[in-house]
Amino acid sequence: MSATGDAMAKEGAIASEVKPRPAGPVAELPAGAAIGPARPRQLPADRWGVLEIAFWLAAVAAYFAFPDHRVLGSQILITGLFAMTLDLILGYAGIVSLGHAALFGVGAYAAGLLAVHGWGEPVSGLVVAGAAGALVGYATSFLVVRGSDLARLMVTLGIGLMLFEAANQAAFITGGADGLSGVTMGKLFGVFSFDLRGSTAYLYSLGVLFVLFVVARRIVNSPFGLSLRGVRENVKRMPAIGAPVTQRLIAIYTVSAAMAGVAGGLLAQTTQFVGLDVFGFPRSADLMIMLVLGGAGRLYGGLIGATVFMIAHHYLSDLNPIYWQFWLGLLLVVIVLFARGGLLGALDGLRGRTGGRRT
Repeated sequence: MSATGDAMAKEGAIASEVKPRPAGPVAELPAGAAIGPARPRQLPADRWGVLEIAFWLAAVAAYFAFPDHRVLGSQILITGLFAMTLDLILGYAGIVSLGHAALFGVGAYAAGLLAVHGWGEPVSGLVVAGAAGALVGYATSFLVVRGSDLARLMVTLGIGLMLFEAANQAAFITGGADGLSGVTMGKLFGVFSFDLRGSTAYLYSLGVLFVLFVVARRIVNSPFGLSLRGVRENVKRMPAIGAPVTQRLIAIYTVSAAMAGVAGGLLAQTTQFVGLDVFGFPRSADLMIMLVLGGAGRLYGGLIGATVFMIAHHYLSDLNPIYWQFWLGLLLVVIVLFARGGLLGALDGLRGRTGGRRT
């Protein structure tokens, strides 16, 4: 009796451990199929979304919709390109900078001096401006990437102040406080001349911005871009997986410096004047505000932030030339308090809540 009971108990225990087979047809694995771990996630898709295409089409449509504001539009495009270069190092690599205008100014003076001395071809002038920015960026990157965020702030600010004073003292080359005048540009591609209405300047700036945006977009969606995000999130763990942190930071800082130099060259070519303010601290500070407004780490954040900032600056200064900064500061405070991640972050949150309600 006891032996029979023990056997029945063992059979019941075994039956309880065996899970019932689900009803219905069950797909069988093909012969020789190996069961292994799940496939790793792929890189971010590099396909263009509908909203992205609409953004660039809107930029083209603005050329025809606002013919009297093409000069302002070209300034917005150049500033948006400049803001995007800061986003590459701040939003993706975590390199804070208060002297990014130094790289912008180097490109502006390189293109301006080239035109003053008789070489006014625009495209080659931009190449020289980008090369000058890359050279200065690479030479100073070894100092910038070291230390903590506070050290980087002080180093970049110091570099900007030194270049500002160097340009001021070298008045026989740069024009000093009076600025560099006599910048005469030739025709773009030998056909399109720069006019006072800003028609050529707008299309020229838009074309350069789009090309460099495509390059930046490809960078941030590549394995190199993913490693930069890893450095930003946890710089101490990246060497453990074999990522050379210092070399990656130097590389992205040099690329950002080259693009900032191109943005400065665009400003010099489209305005045909270079002033000391291209090295000024206010330009770097305004750049930070633009990224806060638009949203850092998104590429489009710099473009959106530059557009909002410059349009607000244009109209608020017309309404109240003395106290316009109060309203701009109020806008910045509202964005920081109620729109986490800038305007693009607020739009993402709104879409998330709307999608949740529909679900």
